[in-house]
Amino acid sequence: MNRRLVTILLFALLIAGVCTWMVVRLVGVRISASKTVSTTTVVAAAKDIPLGAVLASGDLTTMTLAGSAPKGSILKPEDAIGRGVLTQIYQGEPILESHLASIGSGGGLAPTIPKGMRACAVRVDEVVGVGGFVIPGMRVDVLISGNPPGASGTDGVVTKTILQNIQVLSAGTDIQRDAEGKPQQVQVVNLLVTPEQAETLSLASNSLKIQLVLRNPLDTQVAKVPSTAMRTLFAGESPAPATRHVAVARKRAENAYSITVINGSKATEEKFSSPEGQH
Repeated sequence: MNRRLVTILLFALLIAGVCTWMVVRLVGVRISASKTVSTTTVVAAAKDIPLGAVLASGDLTTMTLAGSAPKGSILKPEDAIGRGVLTQIYQGEPILESHLASIGSGGGLAPTIPKGMRACAVRVDEVVGVGGFVIPGMRVDVLISGNPPGASGTDGVVTKTILQNIQVLSAGTDIQRDAEGKPQQVQVVNLLVTPEQAETLSLASNSLKIQLVLRNPLDTQVAKVPSTAMRTLFAGESPAPATRHVAVARKRAENAYSITVINGSKATEEKFSSPEGQH
């Protein structure tokens, strides 16, 4: 066989091998790209669900996520139905175990209370203070105003901060009846407190006025705040000008003298100012 022909054949085989390898590589990449991405179906909220609600089938839907499901996801609707909601859940948001109360604990406010804590209701005025602006999750200080033991009258009124950096658990209205038996709305805020703090709030709510003061949730420092008394608000003021006029008039009256003139059965009294009172 011609040596030149053999060289051409070997060169052709080499080119064919390289082309085959390139085709196989390109087809393999396309096959890998066309493979179906793994998905996971999880339970999600079909609408906005408020805190304290008990989940029903109409509140739930399913959604497909690419890849693995988030930690704590609920995969079956029956695992969520009948459980209380511990936090606000928005439409389209996957429902996690951390969003729901334990099975059998029901709904409402009770399942949202951490172990060892208490929910204490405080009635506040929607006009006075910030009762109308308090929402769950905010932090407040609690102030009381009233007369301390042994003090009376407006001069003895004292305002004191009794609790600081307290979390608002819920806020809403409590329907009560007035003196005529008609329903009226009273703003009620539930605060998350310790058992000792609950006793303090209960005692203060019996006879004192309670006011909530908003604070920055990032400000967790407990400050030393002294009590403020009503009389200290007017301390250091000078007497009113009217008081000085009265004193001058009284002094002039003390420098006057009178003479009684008797004319038969008729007596008259004449008043004269002393020379010392003249200017």
